[in-house]
Amino acid sequence: MKKIKNPRTVYFIAFALFLAGFGALLFTGLKQNSMYFLNVSEALAMPSAKMQQVRLFGTVASEGLEHDAQFLGVRFLLADSENPDLRIPVEYRGAVPDLFEPGAEVILEGGFDAQAAGLFSATTLMTRCPSRHEQENRSG
Repeated sequence: MKKIKNPRTVYFIAFALFLAGFGALLFTGLKQNSMYFLNVSEALAMPSAKMQQVRLFGTVASEGLEHDAQFLGVRFLLADSENPDLRIPVEYRGAVPDLFEPGAEVILEGGFDAQAAGLFSATTLMTRCPSRHEQENRSG
C-alpha cells in the first residue's frame, strides 16, 4: 500500500465523502417527506400516478355523506372551495373529528386508490376551525 505524503489530501477526501453522504441523506429525506398540497380542481387536473402521497383541502359536500359506524370512518364528497361543482369522492377510516359536518373545511392526507378509479383514500382527516377573528367579523 502506498503511503500518502500530504495529509491535506486525506482530509480533503474525507470531507468530500462526508459531504456526499450528507447530501444523499438530505435528498432522500426531503424526497420522502415531500407532499403536494392541492385543492380539488388542482387534484383533478393532475394525473393520478402523481397522486400517491398528497394533501387535499376543500369543503364537505352536503350530499353523499355516509358514516360507517362498524369500522369508524366516513365516505363523502370533497368539493372545491371556489367551484363547488368539482368534487372528489373520499373514503376515510378512523376517528372522525367533532367539527366534521357538511360545509366544513377539511384537510386530507392520502392518495388515490388504484383499485377504485377516482376514489381518494384518506389516511388523515383534519377539520379547519374558523378563527375567533373570523367569528367576530361575522357577528359584527
